[in-house]
Amino acid sequence: MIRQKFRSVFHPEQFQGWAQKQSYFEGWYFKVVNHDETKAFAIIPGIAIDDKGNGHAFVQVLDGKKLTARYHTFDSNSFIPETDRFDLKIGSNHFSEQILKIDLPEIKGELEFSENVRWPKHWYSPGIMGPYTFLPWMECYHGIVSMDHSIKGNFEVDGQILNFDHGRGYIEKDWGRSFPSAYIWLQSNHFSQSGISLKTSVAKIPYLGYSFVGFITGIWLGDQLIQFTTYNGSVLRKSVIDAEKVELVMQNKNYIIEILVQREASTALASPILGLMDGRIEESMNARVEVNLTDRKSGKSIFTDVGRNAGLEVAGKIEEIRISSS
Repeated sequence: MIRQKFRSVFHPEQFQGWAQKQSYFEGWYFKVVNHDETKAFAIIPGIAIDDKGNGHAFVQVLDGKKLTARYHTFDSNSFIPETDRFDLKIGSNHFSEQILKIDLPEIKGELEFSENVRWPKHWYSPGIMGPYTFLPWMECYHGIVSMDHSIKGNFEVDGQILNFDHGRGYIEKDWGRSFPSAYIWLQSNHFSQSGISLKTSVAKIPYLGYSFVGFITGIWLGDQLIQFTTYNGSVLRKSVIDAEKVELVMQNKNYIIEILVQREASTALASPILGLMDGRIEESMNARVEVNLTDRKSGKSIFTDVGRNAGLEVAGKIEEIRISSS
C-alpha cells in the first residue's frame, strides 16, 4: 500500500487514495463532444468516503445540451483501480486514458481515445500542480490526463444511437477532502483550428491556517504548451466575475493571456465536502470563451480566437478570488 501511494504521486492520472480511509474523494472528469457539436457529455466516475469511513463509488453523467445530470451510486467494493496505471472499473463501467465504457440505465456504449495530449511531467513537477503536488494536507489536488484527443465510438442514450467518431475529448481529475470554497474552472478544445486546447482555474487555496489565490492556465497551440501558474512566477492581474461573464488576465515572463467567458445556462452537479458528495456546483458545457495571447516583448497578438462548447464552473464565495486589474 505504501509503495503504491508513493508511486502514484509521480503519476497524478492514477488512483491516489490507497491509504485514505475517511473524509476523502477522488474523481475523474471525461468530457466528450461529437463531431458536429450537437452532443456533449461529461462522465464523472469516482469514490467518496465520509468522516466515519463509510464510502460509495459513483458515476455522474451530465448531458451538456439537455442540461440534465444523473448520479449513480455503487458499493465501494465495486471500485477497482489498477496499481500501475490509470485503469479503473466501477461495476461494468470501465475508464482509462484510451477507453470509456459506460453501462448505466440511461446511457451505454464504448468510446476509444487516441492522439492524447498530456501535460508535461518532470520529477520535480509531475503534473499540472507542479511542486505543490508534494505538499501534504492540501484540501484538493488536481491533475490533467489529456488536454485534447480524438474520439471513436458510440453511445446509446435513452434508446438513441449517438456517433462520436472524429469528436473531441478532454480528461482531468481531482482528489482530496473538498472542492475550494471559491473557484473558477474553464476548459475548451473547440477553436477555429483543431489541436488547440485551453484549461484554466482560479481558486482560493487554504493551507495550514493560511490561504491564497492560486491559478493554473495552460493553452496548447498544436505543438507547444504555454503555462501561467502560481508556481512558475506568473501573475494573476485580473479576475472579475459577474452574472453574465468571467474576465481573467494572466501574465508570465513572455506572454499575456486575456480570457473573456460569456456565461450560459448551467446544470447542478454533486461535489465533495469532506469526502461526502453533498455539495452542489453549477456547470455549463455551452459557454463561449474569447482568448487573446500577446507576446510581451513585441506587444503583438500571436493568438486570438473564440472557443466553443466550453465547460465552465463558477462556485462559492467568488468575492474571495476577485482581483481588479493593476
